[in-house]
Amino acid sequence: MERNMHNEEVKARLDEAVSRSSLLGRPGFLIRRLHQVHCSLFQEETRGHDITPVQYSLLSSLSRLGEMDQNTIAQAIGLERTSVAEVIPRLEARGLLSRRQSDKDKRVKLVKLARKGKTLVTKMNDAVQRAHDRTLEALPAEERDLFMLQLIHLVEANNEVKSAPLRLQPAKADS
Repeated sequence: MERNMHNEEVKARLDEAVSRSSLLGRPGFLIRRLHQVHCSLFQEETRGHDITPVQYSLLSSLSRLGEMDQNTIAQAIGLERTSVAEVIPRLEARGLLSRRQSDKDKRVKLVKLARKGKTLVTKMNDAVQRAHDRTLEALPAEERDLFMLQLIHLVEANNEVKSAPLRLQPAKADS
């Protein structure tokens, strides 16, 4: 009975929100809007570093996983290969990463975080965490983990729908 009351209250609150705008009943709109909000918060918190969220994802993945080819990077951060291929030269030009030809397959370029890139990722970590925290701060503290689990569930359940599915990689041991 109590659970049913809870569900009725949730439904009433959702109906009220949708009555203000039908957009508030569209998950895609809300997800895109929250992404815009997060990107703005990310830029505020990381001001001065001139790094986008996508660039940070790429750099931090290289920091965590070590040297890898562009296809593996794309899979590790859930981006299309062409997007990764556009981002890498910009980061390389800034001295944040380096590329070299694979010894095993001359067609493959391996990408590695440069010392300057490692330093930048370390410098940015706290600011990036503040952006993540600010993205969720409107939620009561006790609901944030549940919201994150729900996001993970939605992403994992729909992972294969995208042209560039996310393939999580285990971190490499430090050498």
